[in-house]
Amino acid sequence: MTQPTRRDLANAIRFLAADAVQAANSGHPGMPMGMADIAEVLWNDYLSHNPANPSWANRDRFILSNGHGSMLQYALLHLAGYDVSVDDLRNFRQLDSKTPGHPENFMTPGVETTTGPLGQGFANAVGMALAEKLLAQRFNRPGFDVVDHRTWVFMGDGCLMEGISHEAASLAGTWGLGKLVAFWDDNHISIDGNTDGWFTDDTPARFEAYGWRVIRNVDGHDPREIKTAIDTALSKDDRPTLICCRTTIGYGSPAKAGKESSHGSPLGKDELVATRDALKWSHGDFEVPQPVYDGWNATDAGRARESKWNDLQSRYAAEHPALADELARRLRGELPADFADAADGYIAKLQSEGPSVASRKASQMAIEAFAPRLPELVGGSADLAHSNLTLWSGSKSVATTDADANYIYYGVREFAMTAISNGLNLHGGFIPYDATFLVFSDYARNAVRMSALMGAHAIHVYTHDSIGLGEDGPTHQPIEHMASLRYIPHNDLWRPCDAVESAVAWKAAIERNDGPSCLVFSRQTLPHQARDAAQVEAIARGGYVLKDSVGTPEAILIATGSEVGLAMQAAAQLGDGVRVVSMPSTDVFDRQDAAYRESVLPRDVRRRVAIEAGVSDFWRKYVGLDGDVIGIDRFGASAPAEVLFPHFGFTVEKVVEAVRALD
Repeated sequence: MTQPTRRDLANAIRFLAADAVQAANSGHPGMPMGMADIAEVLWNDYLSHNPANPSWANRDRFILSNGHGSMLQYALLHLAGYDVSVDDLRNFRQLDSKTPGHPENFMTPGVETTTGPLGQGFANAVGMALAEKLLAQRFNRPGFDVVDHRTWVFMGDGCLMEGISHEAASLAGTWGLGKLVAFWDDNHISIDGNTDGWFTDDTPARFEAYGWRVIRNVDGHDPREIKTAIDTALSKDDRPTLICCRTTIGYGSPAKAGKESSHGSPLGKDELVATRDALKWSHGDFEVPQPVYDGWNATDAGRARESKWNDLQSRYAAEHPALADELARRLRGELPADFADAADGYIAKLQSEGPSVASRKASQMAIEAFAPRLPELVGGSADLAHSNLTLWSGSKSVATTDADANYIYYGVREFAMTAISNGLNLHGGFIPYDATFLVFSDYARNAVRMSALMGAHAIHVYTHDSIGLGEDGPTHQPIEHMASLRYIPHNDLWRPCDAVESAVAWKAAIERNDGPSCLVFSRQTLPHQARDAAQVEAIARGGYVLKDSVGTPEAILIATGSEVGLAMQAAAQLGDGVRVVSMPSTDVFDRQDAAYRESVLPRDVRRRVAIEAGVSDFWRKYVGLDGDVIGIDRFGASAPAEVLFPHFGFTVEKVVEAVRALD
């Protein structure tokens, strides 16, 4: 081979993918084989990236939303010159390899986001494209387009069947994200076979209705048509583009091309031989000839791109030093140097003033106090801004060209909202927050799970946290939701009891840069709690002694949120032998050292009662076999909050009775 053709370059993807799936005896060869020609044109002719520096700030973002076809991305990364070796490809789907079954952003250099749950990668891409738009509005100046890159996303029929794709595509069109280009792998095949029986949407018309530019009927195996389509997409940046590519799943396989049998199973050794013959690929397993490697390698071109941008950045810094410093800080993910001290000052002021407000109002107060110091804080609500109280005096809609745009009106789209938040953070330069009622976290839960899995620094705000929301009734009263969110690994949930704990929760969520936080707030007013300086400082440890006993505790009350006030009232009746522990974040408390946890919850004090207006089983680990939990293990009811709490047993008398029953 002297000069490889485009088909030769694409076939390298096909056979690296098919060989890896065969070696693992599991995986999805069909999509990589079907989308190889599209990927070859995009990566070799358009994608702006640097394999030597996968984190280059101004790189294009490539998102594989149909993440089951992960070997397409791994083959691309390997061929282009990223730190993904042939041995890594041979270890596809093996423990601790760089090539897991689905792309994981923390495992593989060059992978921007973790995909697999279909449609979420597309929503992440919308968040990334929004991030690029907002950073460009804020930092670019005439002659200095220091933020200027595109977001490219591959997605399949399954992504488009998922409801999240409707939510995310609608928002992308509304926001006019002109640097977002999506390729639809229109192969008419999913696991169950030909999609004619369950996916007959007019997808191009649907995206046109969302305000997208749609390029129809592109032969996904003809590089000239693919190139023409991309050129058309790039001709204007006024709206996002969907390129509809008709492809054949398992392209090249004589027996399995166009069939569901190539979707999620190895081709088989004999069929691999037949496919090599059909595509005239005379090379062995995992073998790529040097001319093909040379045709793919993007390292020199990538270094040149980044070097050119660095020169621009240097001239920008000379002319706009303050802007350059702020952009660099934000892209590093560093908070302003004075943030912690300012936040602590605000918290101390709250403790001194002692406001009694609903914690959702306390949340808004914290945003108002912190956001002016954090231009990277961007967020919004799923059509509940005036209930979640996420608006603040400096809020400016991202649907504008304002340089300080920072507020997102998501509409009723909880799932896409949360996945877009993930994309905003993964892009870099932003700490996103999103909000809805706690009961509707169910709609968003898988994206919250992905926040935790990826370590995305996203803040998920949930208000109306219990039966305390009252008359809307059981459809809107969360019961199991806090426990469910607490069970997500690497996800911190905070349920503060007053304005001071609310501010501490916000500070902790802002400062946590390796994962998400869920901040859970009340509709109803919560009383301010008296504390000394040491207790205020201890809030950040997730659980602390709010009221101590005289001498060794005879009993311990553990509570969160609105039930902390109830615990304090009950302790007053029970006398000096009772300790009250406020535990706004069990996740954070559980990470404290054993000595601290023992100092708060001494093991030899077995008379313990936990109080929370949610499912009781979660709290058993804190009260043990000898303790009790006052919770709610049934759905709520429609009535005023002041009626519901006593109806469900959240009274001083019930708490006192529970403690005395442990004698």
